[in-house]
Formats: sequence, C-alpha cells, structure tokens
Amino acid sequence: MNSNWKNFLLSNNASIDNDAAIVFPEHQGDRRIYALAHLGVLTLTGRDATTFLQGQITCNINDISDIKSSLGAICNPKGRVISTFLLVKNGADFLMILPKELVAAVQKRLQMYVLRADVRLTDNSDELCLLGLREGEPQLDEAQKSTFATTRQAAISVELANRHLLIATLEQAETLWSEQLALGFLPEASAQWRCFDIIAGIPWLTAATSEEFIPQMLNLDKLGGISFNKGCYTGQEIVARTHYLGKAKREMFAAECPVSEAPENNASIIDDDSAQDVGKVLCAQTRQNTCYLLIVLHVSDTPRYNLRLKDRPDKVTLLTAPNS
Repeated sequence: MNSNWKNFLLSNNASIDNDAAIVFPEHQGDRRIYALAHLGVLTLTGRDATTFLQGQITCNINDISDIKSSLGAICNPKGRVISTFLLVKNGADFLMILPKELVAAVQKRLQMYVLRADVRLTDNSDELCLLGLREGEPQLDEAQKSTFATTRQAAISVELANRHLLIATLEQAETLWSEQLALGFLPEASAQWRCFDIIAGIPWLTAATSEEFIPQMLNLDKLGGISFNKGCYTGQEIVARTHYLGKAKREMFAAECPVSEAPENNASIIDDDSAQDVGKVLCAQTRQNTCYLLIVLHVSDTPRYNLRLKDRPDKVTLLTAPNS
C-alpha cells in the first residue's frame, strides 16, 4: 500500500490492518466512499499487449475500449481459473484489477508466455489507488445489470450498477476523497465493499480458491466475461467443451448464513438431506451479524438444498434461485 496514501487515510480517521482491511468510524447514510486496498493493479503495456492478452484471457479484448471495461479470467491449461479480473483500457495500455494476493502469481504466469513479444507487466498496486463510491443498497445479481461503462474525468471510473470503482493516482485520490466528503459521501469499511461484491455476484478468488473452478462455475458466462467466438487462449478447449456439451455441473450462488464469523474460503457446504458434500465457499464476508457468501454447488435438473457449513450447525440460505 502506498505509504503516502496510507498516511492520508490515517489522517482521515482510518484504522488499517495488514495494509488491506481499512475501517472508519461508523456513520449512517446511503452515500459512501471506500478505500480499497485488497485489490491490486497489474498494468500491461507494449506494442503487442492487445494481441498477447487475446491469447491469454477468457473475454474478447476487442470488446474492451476506453468507454467499456469487462470482467474476465486467466486460466491454466486445464481451464481452471487462476484469477478473475476487471480489465480496463487506458489508452494503449491495459489495467487488470484483481485480488492483490494473486497479482504476483498472475504476473509470473503471464510472463511465462511473453517470450519475444513487446509486452511489459508491471505491478502498479502501490502507484495507483482504488476507491469505491456507493449510493443506496446493492441488489442481487447487480453485476449482471452492470454495463461496466467507463469514463475518465478526475480518474478512471467503472460503473457497477449503483456503485463505481475508481482508479486514480495518489494526487487524484486525495483530491477525490476530499471532494466526495464535501458532497456528503461518508467513509465506510472496505469489508462492506467486499460484502457488496458478494451480493452482486462478482467472483473474486483467493490463493485458496485459485485453480479450483472453470469459468462457467463462477458464472462468468452470465457476466459477459467469456467469449466463445474469439479464438484460442490458454484453457480455451476445456471452457468451450463445457459450453457446447451443455451446462456445467457446478454453479455459483449468492447465499447468506446467520453467523458473525465468516467461514474459510474453500470450506465445504453440506446438504443435510443427503449428508453429502455438495459445494465449496468461494468467498465470505460478514455484515451486521449476517455472513454473505458466494458458494459453488453441484447442480441437477431439480435441485433442492438443505444446506449448512461443514462441522457447523449454521444453515446456509440461497439468495439466488437454482436454474435462474
């Protein structure tokens, strides 16, 4: 985390844990601003960056422009997702927003394929600041309603339904923060933004869940993060085969559980009716004594679930219906 940005936030009454979890005093209100240090920025530059990315990611690079960004994924050769990302075009460069704990692994993996291409991969997580703006409560499947429309004024802004993700330099971030506070936005803990991403169905991965799922299991096809006509990319054969042979055997759902302590990522989900392990926790975050989760479940034509967390009595209730 940029030390100057960190000091600026501390001077604005933030508490910061491990340079990732950022907390502010609680306030009431629907207009909120967030400092987001759990996400990082991998920048791709060079004459061959567009062609290079087209051969490595699930979304179609030709659909991304200065006014439209996209979710997508980087897969291993077996079609398993190493990381999901939000890809933003910035002139001739690309900004890949992804979980900070996976930036180094993704950079190393992509570097393996650069060979003689004119492509440079730079971790700009400390040079660029990520902020969030929210007006009102998030809605289920918000990500599917998002256009990911992208604008550039004081900073790069990507639309996420009733939220916006901002990418800014340090100077821009400090100015934006002060301006938004003057407009009535109140700072809120970064954990709440993570919770809203879960409710919206945005599938961020961690080291525990990396290379566990194919893109369709994370609903990336529904979120516009997979192109089935763009040509080859690493893992494409498995992803295409799943698409053309029918529905994936596992699917991601938003869910909630009445607990104040979130389960570990990749924790098992049990169906009490069958006493079987039927799924995994992709990510989880608590909010007001409720834990919101994204879970990946085995699905059938007529799925009925009586779910709970493994080794815990707590019931898990789906917020999105099967086969919806």
